Amino acid sequence: PGPCPACPLDKLFGKRLLQAGRYLVSHKAWMKTVPTENCDVLMTFPDTTDDHTLLWLLNHIRVGIPELIVQVRHHRHTRAYAFFVTATYESLLRGADELGLRKAVKAEFGGGTRGFSCEEDFIYENVESELRFFTSQERQSIIRFWLQNLRAKQGEALHNVRFLEDQPIIPELAARGIIQQVFPVHEQRILNRLMKSWVQAVCENQPLDEICDYFGVKIAMYFAWLGFYTSAMVYPAVFGSVLYTFTEADQTSRDVSCVVFALFNVVWSTLFLEEWKRRGAELAYKWGTLDSPGEAVEEPRPQFRGVRRISPVTRAEEFYYPPWKRLLFQLLVSLPLCLTCLACVFLLMLGCFQLQELVLSVKGLPRLARFLPKVVLALLVSASAEGYKKLAIWLNDMENYRLESAYEKHLIIKVVLFQFVNSYLSLFYIGFYLKDMERLKEMLA
Repeated sequence: PGPCPACPLDKLFGKRLLQAGRYLVSHKAWMKTVPTENCDVLMTFPDTTDDHTLLWLLNHIRVGIPELIVQVRHHRHTRAYAFFVTATYESLLRGADELGLRKAVKAEFGGGTRGFSCEEDFIYENVESELRFFTSQERQSIIRFWLQNLRAKQGEALHNVRFLEDQPIIPELAARGIIQQVFPVHEQRILNRLMKSWVQAVCENQPLDEICDYFGVKIAMYFAWLGFYTSAMVYPAVFGSVLYTFTEADQTSRDVSCVVFALFNVVWSTLFLEEWKRRGAELAYKWGTLDSPGEAVEEPRPQFRGVRRISPVTRAEEFYYPPWKRLLFQLLVSLPLCLTCLACVFLLMLGCFQLQELVLSVKGLPRLARFLPKVVLALLVSASAEGYKKLAIWLNDMENYRLESAYEKHLIIKVVLFQFVNSYLSLFYIGFYLKDMERLKEMLA
């Protein structure tokens, strides 16, 4: 229902919901902040969404996931609808049990962490406190788990979208553009604390536990690795500086120094990997993900398309895309286009080298003009990388992979191959084909 024209906007939304209203159409809404007392997850819709779609989805959520509390709001200025989704504490406890969320156990019951169980909820730390037991990230993970597992029944359809039996509804609607965005909302109080203890802190350890509690294990593990890697780089930096200081000017001393530094890097990289394995295992155990089971069955991508058939394994209806069609597209379209892009990069690089030769042959040019070919090459590298990334995504979409893991794997192969050639082909060309060490030094400078 839309707002009454005579009603002030703050009366319609409430003080906190008014703050969340500005995120209804923002593509970077997850970067913003709203309090989470009345909303944990926000689901937005295009301004062209009709009432039938909203009521159909709202009814399915309330019937299929009775644990959720859903409020429908309409933004007067953007004319966009949104679902403000949250859940009660008791429902979240049942969701944590269903999800197998690992929580800290009280010391008198053995300590450590274990999967949450409603039958033994008294053994977990802070379970008596609704505000302290779940972090905002855990609340949102439980709600997201419920939303992602809202499944269709046999023969259900919404407009021109026909669902398979037991197919997830919300990912499919998001892939079709019927749902615009589904994202968690931030909590300003915690963000301010992280801003002071993490972003603005200089030469202090990262608050990894707080990062994990708020952003989740994956984000915390990434920054843990980044901090560990940055600290480990001190050793080769110091050793290399000392070695450079005591290396004499003759060629023999330089060659010996290069060999010694290379051997040091081999030993350092081996020790770094082994130490990170230990550190990563410690953090995984501390955060309760060391022995977490992997997903038994990976859901098909919502964007996966094919012909409907009865699965010979599960005897359920599913989409099927013949592998030979994907292979044919890879051989006749993907591979030629990728090779053409790599050839274009090579030709552009040669053109920049010819431009550099032309500039150097002209006398009387300003000194800054000598850097023009390098600037042109850098701009071409950046522009071609952006263009190829869009092409790689389009090719991957056309290859129509069933699983998200396969989709990401092939996308990484395409992008990394091009990025490597795009960034380093000029160096290999100068160093191994032209064998011009002076020009190579200029390129690396």
